[in-house]
Amino acid sequence: MSTTIELLVEGAGCQNCVDAIEGALNGSEGVESAKFDLESKTATIVGNRSVADLVSIIDEAGYDAAEK
Repeated sequence: MSTTIELLVEGAGCQNCVDAIEGALNGSEGVESAKFDLESKTATIVGNRSVADLVSIIDEAGYDAAEK
C-alpha cells in the first residue's frame, strides 16, 4: 500500500538541486512519485519506502532531510 510522506529538505537553492533531489527519489525502488518544492523546501513522496530510507536517499544526494 502506498503512503504519502512529506520531508523538509535543507541545502537546496536552485533548479539543479530540485532536479537532483527528484531524480534521486524517483530513481529509487518503491517510490511511485516524488516532487520537491523549492519555496517550501518540502519533498512530497508517494510510495512504500520508510521515512528513514527516504531521508537516507536525500542525504546521499547531498542534502539534509528530516520528517516534517
